[in-house]
Formats: sequence, C-alpha cells, structure tokens
Amino acid sequence: QVQLVEAGGGLVQAGDSLRLSCAASVRSFSGLIMSWFRQAPGKEREFVSLISRSGADTYYADSVKERFTISRDNAKNTVYLQMNSLKPEDTAVYYCAADPGYIRNYADLREYDYWGQGTQVTVSS
Repeated sequence: QVQLVEAGGGLVQAGDSLRLSCAASVRSFSGLIMSWFRQAPGKEREFVSLISRSGADTYYADSVKERFTISRDNAKNTVYLQMNSLKPEDTAVYYCAADPGYIRNYADLREYDYWGQGTQVTVSS
C-alpha cells in the first residue's frame, strides 16, 4: 500500500509562486510513476504533470507549460511541483497520483492506483 501526502498549498496573488510537495510512504519510491492533477470547483479533475521513475522524463499540460516544473527526490520519497507565474485559473485542489505499472495514457485518472488527499491552491487576481 502506498500513502501519499501533499503539502504546500495556500492563498497567493496572481504572479506569485508556490511549491507543492507530495511525500510517499512506500519502500520503493523509485518504482513509481508520479503525477500531479488538479480539480477546480465544478470541473473534472485534470492532468497537470508527470515525471518518470528516474526523473529523466517529464510531461506537462499545455496550460502549465513554461510555468510549472515537476521534480522528484527519490532519496526523500518526494515529488515536487514548482508553480511560477500563478494565475487565478490555476485555483484548484492539487492531487498527487502514483502508479507502479505501465501507463498508456498519463492524463487518464484511471491509470493511477494511488492518490493523495489533495492540497488547496487559491490564486487571487
């Protein structure tokens, strides 16, 4: 079983930065593909970013490219999401997700076995 705990959310102004973290309680963190999703009020949960097991490969939703950076520290069992130039439309609950297997469609929620409880990010204009 894998437990994921997000942290780092908060209330910021447009243009500010935040760094989210997701700590995993698992023996083999390096065996997990890690992703971030977000869900705004009244909207479906959407893919934000993915990082491969080694950290060598990353993917981003078009809406966050050039502004967000995903990274991981396998020694600390933690994945990060650095969010810069935040916009009001980034307001959402941010979730980390993990899967130990092969992912065909990284934007599909059903591909992931494990989810955190989420952390709220609110960006005021």
